[in-house]
Amino acid sequence: MVNEAGRWNTNIHYHPLMVDSVPEGARRALDVGCGEGMLARRLHRVVPEVVGIDRDRASIDLARAQGDSAGIEYVLGDFLDFPFEPASFDVIVSVATLHHMDAATALGHMRDLLRPGGVLAVVGLARSRPGGLPVDLAGAVAHRLHLLTKKHWEHPSPTVWPPPETYADMRRIASEILPGVRYRRHLLWRYSLTWTKPRR
Repeated sequence: MVNEAGRWNTNIHYHPLMVDSVPEGARRALDVGCGEGMLARRLHRVVPEVVGIDRDRASIDLARAQGDSAGIEYVLGDFLDFPFEPASFDVIVSVATLHHMDAATALGHMRDLLRPGGVLAVVGLARSRPGGLPVDLAGAVAHRLHLLTKKHWEHPSPTVWPPPETYADMRRIASEILPGVRYRRHLLWRYSLTWTKPRR
């Protein structure tokens, strides 16, 4: 198994936010766009059953090669087409994946796969508008400061740049699909969405 202790990048930086979003008593989690499985393995420390899905075969092969995966299932497939049972997960997370899909469709599908009382937590990338330059510059400074004490790890998964939506677009889309969602803009060029599905 690869030693992941020294890995850091702007996505890994927000993994603790995802783990902290797990609701008490969660039994089953889904990691959408799991890549080589680092977040799925972290989730498994607090959730007994974790499913990671990604459509990139090389990434799934790397995830499966990490050793004993009892309690973790890595699925090769397209999240939007895979036949998961509705309302079958207590927590769904996704980091730097939403901009690879139609955001509204993906968020709606995640919502439908959550059990009542379940939590959806997303960290995503978006485009800045000209007025966002000060935040972007602050992020660049923070990134450089992190690299003074951390070694950057380049993930092997495919990338998409630039993201199709702006931060304002994502805030609007999320509010429409997930009423009451908590949206936050983060320093290291990311936003987060946190939403709890009503219990009806």
